[in-house]
Amino acid sequence: MTAEGQGVGKTDEGMTVFVRGALPGDVVTAELTKVKKRYAFGRLLFMEEPSIDRTDGFCTYEDCGGCPYGKLTYEKQLALKENHVRETLARLGGVAEPEVRDIVGMETPYHYRNKASMPVSTGGIITRKGGVVENIGDPAVGFYRAKSHDVIDCGTCGLQSPAAMMAAEALRRFMDEDNITGYDPKWDKGLMRHLVVRTAFGTGEVMVILVINGKGIPNVAKLIEYLDDAVASVPESEGGPFSLESVYINVNRGKTSEIYGDRTENIAGKRTIDESIGNMRFEISPMSFYQVNPWQMEELYSKAAEYAGLKGGETVLDIYCGAGTIGLWLLEDLKKKDALGDTEVIGIESVKSAVLDANRNAVINDMVNARYVCGRAEEELTKLLCKDDKSAKAGQEKEAGQDSETSDDVGLHVDHADVVILDPPRSGCDASVLEAVAKARPERIVYVSCDPATLARDVKILGEAGYDFKEATPVDMFPWTGHVETVCLMSRK
Repeated sequence: MTAEGQGVGKTDEGMTVFVRGALPGDVVTAELTKVKKRYAFGRLLFMEEPSIDRTDGFCTYEDCGGCPYGKLTYEKQLALKENHVRETLARLGGVAEPEVRDIVGMETPYHYRNKASMPVSTGGIITRKGGVVENIGDPAVGFYRAKSHDVIDCGTCGLQSPAAMMAAEALRRFMDEDNITGYDPKWDKGLMRHLVVRTAFGTGEVMVILVINGKGIPNVAKLIEYLDDAVASVPESEGGPFSLESVYINVNRGKTSEIYGDRTENIAGKRTIDESIGNMRFEISPMSFYQVNPWQMEELYSKAAEYAGLKGGETVLDIYCGAGTIGLWLLEDLKKKDALGDTEVIGIESVKSAVLDANRNAVINDMVNARYVCGRAEEELTKLLCKDDKSAKAGQEKEAGQDSETSDDVGLHVDHADVVILDPPRSGCDASVLEAVAKARPERIVYVSCDPATLARDVKILGEAGYDFKEATPVDMFPWTGHVETVCLMSRK
């Protein structure tokens, strides 16, 4: 089964066929819709014999593309993901019989997402004589139909926070009462584009970002009141209480599939919301990167700490560090063991707002041992490894009033990195980053991946550069989808 939810089967002649809606173990009749030399795509016609792993599912929106594994038993999902990691490391990574530990699943794999990005539509708009604008259909706030940009209006969702779904209902009501238009990408018209809701499960605080195609929202105070009441109405039995603590407007006037535009303004409440995980506290801003599943985040980071094997006094290089959460977690783990000492984490991140978040999170958690460099990993890591004396340049920058550290300030530490943390985007690490990491000669590399294929590719490159694959642990961060997170340990030969 593919990550997109297509069943993979074979015809009697042995041709591989991809069929949406078919599950592993199903026997189906399918109509071939596109035939290539070695494979084909088909449309499900009849279910001849259902798989023993097929369930009725928990989602009533058949065409929604948000949970492609929604009809599989959770046990089968876990087995597929674990096997996918193992097979991919062997096939693409060149690791013979890779040591892959049991996948870490969720006890209750529902309503785990702390961030919902919901497109808004009214089925198009029409302009009457006199310039009066009317919606063609009712407001829809939900998720895209699989393989399309049609918005399915979702009143409930088994993946999202109940607070997010209540906020969506409040927006529908407001748009209906005040004749607010939804964005129509075909004509690049309409006001409301996306509703983004960030939920801090540890504190109950909620942030709403209203993405619009215009200067502002008419009668926005009424909308904020509706949102506030809706979020507060979630009962304790569904994870409440929640409270709306922050509201933003983001202006996106571009004809683009990107969610956010360039201008973001706080219109009500705090600028950030607080989240707590274990003994740690983090501030979340509108654009902050933060793991979407906080329960599994704790499992993921605990495994990363185990693989890092810090005893105290080491230097850790945290590449693609985002808001600094993994590196700070490692420091907190040492602090709990009273072994922090002069351990140091140096993070590299290309997004300036994330670096600001990382610095703020370090201060909030009283971690003076963490410093951050803003820049592209492949460029900054090369600078960090440079042995030239750059203290004069660093001093000039400090005198000029620059308040963020550059790679020149921390270059000497990277030569002695004991552990490197890699947490790249889905595309994996740039080849120059892997080359620079190998030159730094850390004892251990902990690779946190959201794509087994790019993980395997990079494991192979690091293997050729002098590192042995030791083991990997898949963590199910995204139940009911085809995605899986993996923590991998490599050590210097």
